[in-house]
Amino acid sequence: MRTWQVQDVMTTDVATVREGTAYREIVDVLTGRHITAVPVVDDARRVLGVVSEADLLYKVELQGQPHERRVFVRRHQREARTKAGATLAADLMSTPPITVAPDASLVAAARIMDERHVKRLPVVDDLGRLVGIVTRGDLLKVHLRPDADIHRDVVGEVLRRVLGVPDGVVDVTVYDGVVTLTGQLDRWSTVHLALRLTGQVSGVVEVVNALGYAVDDAPMAALRAGASTPAGIA
Repeated sequence: MRTWQVQDVMTTDVATVREGTAYREIVDVLTGRHITAVPVVDDARRVLGVVSEADLLYKVELQGQPHERRVFVRRHQREARTKAGATLAADLMSTPPITVAPDASLVAAARIMDERHVKRLPVVDDLGRLVGIVTRGDLLKVHLRPDADIHRDVVGEVLRRVLGVPDGVVDVTVYDGVVTLTGQLDRWSTVHLALRLTGQVSGVVEVVNALGYAVDDAPMAALRAGASTPAGIA
């Protein structure tokens, strides 16, 4: 069962600038392309850094203010003052760049964005060369996946191929990404696994459990799993 990867949702037509690109040209690229950040690349399209609106706004924020009135969080003072006086991408960009691989999962990309407090990630190959860019909005595209595609994966991949459940034993309905599983399975552990795997199908918003089971093997299953319960499954 293949889950969506960054390469499935990323933008490949990416605007870029060079280290020697001037401040006003960077502003022109951002406003002209309606984007909020642009990667800085070298001749081989290796990503050196990223210039964002925040980097550019230091010049606006500090314009006309006396040095002693420039108030910043202490650890950012030097960076802010440098960028406020910068005129080229090399001095404006944030570096080292925070990037992601094209075959990374959407979950991994979302975690990087959350942990590093960024809104977009340049997508690079094994040599660090730019192949695309992915934003928070791009990661949400998976939840626009048609219900029919989700239904096909749950029935064909989760139930039939992975769990070996015969067709018709479990009724699967999908509405706006919410999957409801109804029916009777052999064991609690099978129900547990069906719910967990269904929740991992790309585009699933929620899994509603209407499954029953004939044998309660929960104590044994818990022992085999180290008494751990997968997140999101009750």
